[in-house]
Amino acid sequence: MYELQVENMSCGHCIAKVSDAVRALDMTAGVEINLADKKVMVDSSASLDEVKAAIVQAGYPVTAAA
Repeated sequence: MYELQVENMSCGHCIAKVSDAVRALDMTAGVEINLADKKVMVDSSASLDEVKAAIVQAGYPVTAAA
């Protein structure tokens, strides 16, 4: 499971875009998003670097990841 700090998320549309970006890599990925904390939890077979790149490509900067 990866925990990422993702900036510029503010609404349901943002949640959908980030979730869709991750699921484009891994259709079975689990994605939980907390807008208030700007945290994205991802349970995926894709690598952390792949997940980060997909989220950045969707237009949301990843400022921290673990």
